[in-house]
Amino acid sequence: MSAAPARIPESLLPLAVPVDDLVAYYRNPRTGDVDAIAESLRVNGQYKAIVVNRGTHTGRPNEILAGNHTWAAAKQLGWDQIAATFVDVHDEDAARIVVVDNRTSDLAGYDSELLVDILEELPDLDGTGYDQGALDKLLDHRALPATIDLPSDGAGTGAMAKLEYLQWGYLQWSTTRVQITAAEVETLNRIYEQFLTQARSDLGFGWHLLQEAHSDTAEAPTADDDETDDADAEGAGADAGAVEDEDGDDA
Repeated sequence: MSAAPARIPESLLPLAVPVDDLVAYYRNPRTGDVDAIAESLRVNGQYKAIVVNRGTHTGRPNEILAGNHTWAAAKQLGWDQIAATFVDVHDEDAARIVVVDNRTSDLAGYDSELLVDILEELPDLDGTGYDQGALDKLLDHRALPATIDLPSDGAGTGAMAKLEYLQWGYLQWSTTRVQITAAEVETLNRIYEQFLTQARSDLGFGWHLLQEAHSDTAEAPTADDDETDDADAEGAGADAGAVEDEDGDDA
């Protein structure tokens, strides 16, 4: 990989030291994803200093205790400098720092819902350490509400409507995933099946979905349905009248 200028913010520049003056900890138990860290350095720059032991008491000068893989990523990118803070500790303290720096990260957890929200709000996943596959896994485990309230029941009554979610029902593009209802899934399936019948391939279905009007595909009440409903209503009224006559309750 060709050399890239070090991306160190002005606030950390006083801590910058030559990359080649430092060495990795001689028995680091941690394995890291250097490529992912290099991507973060490329996109975000270095946002925190690594920690280096001067080595007066260990005999191993300029040994990195925290940030070994950040240093390796900087070297991979061809950086000539990296921001570092220095301590000067004995072997036992050096070992403790190396272990706890890794262990505290292991002990941490996530609010997965909030994490997904943050990732979805970003224009892309560059420099986050996440790719689309990892985001998809988070989205697959996202809790969906049991029902949703719609502003209208579609029948002109002004009443709210409640619809159940299908747990697997969603639309996704890029980092955005939208939850959809069972009725919406059924309508999309009809549109998709019609498209496959006509095109004999799903190539171009996205454009078709975006550019074509599909109101004829969604189920809507027909004139026959209205006549049937009116007839049912008249029949129900007649039945009610007959019951009242038999009971002698018409007032």
